Amino acid sequence: DDEEDVNVMENVMLEYAAMDRELNHYMRAVEETMSQIKREKPENLPDLKHLVDEKFTALESENTDLDLQNNEKYIYFKDQLKEMRKQFRRKSDNDNEAIEQIDEDIAVTQSQMNFICPITQMEMKRPVRNKICGHSYEADAILKHIQNQKQQKKKVRCPKIGCSHVDVKGSDLVPDEALKRAIDSQNKQ
Repeated sequence: DDEEDVNVMENVMLEYAAMDRELNHYMRAVEETMSQIKREKPENLPDLKHLVDEKFTALESENTDLDLQNNEKYIYFKDQLKEMRKQFRRKSDNDNEAIEQIDEDIAVTQSQMNFICPITQMEMKRPVRNKICGHSYEADAILKHIQNQKQQKKKVRCPKIGCSHVDVKGSDLVPDEALKRAIDSQNKQ
């Protein structure tokens, strides 16, 4: 019964990943269309919806199942699931300590990767999460990056590799308390 619930949750997370990918593709199609119109400055405004739909269809045609498996939130879900299973195993069976230690080392390595700021490449001390794309950064680093880009009159692209969000604003950032607690907890161990 629990396994069935887990499978349902996993399917929901995969659906979320698909919707997230679709939304990112649509936003990218709109951004590319706007850039194209600004660049070409046509005399007669073309059918913008048609142009966006063409670009969106092209992006969607490149989809693979691997895209969904690599979705950051899906990976986080799988990591949390492994952690819960590991804790359950520890309580119910102490004979497999060597295997559990290997699992734990893998989980720690994966979770520590989520603790690294994409800007500073160091462990975050004061993480903030972008409400738009969901990525986290060290607060001082992203705010400084936004300020530097603003001085150059440029938009700020999300520094997380592979993210298509191209207009990060300070007002989009909120403290990531859950990530901070996870980092603090990891450092206490």
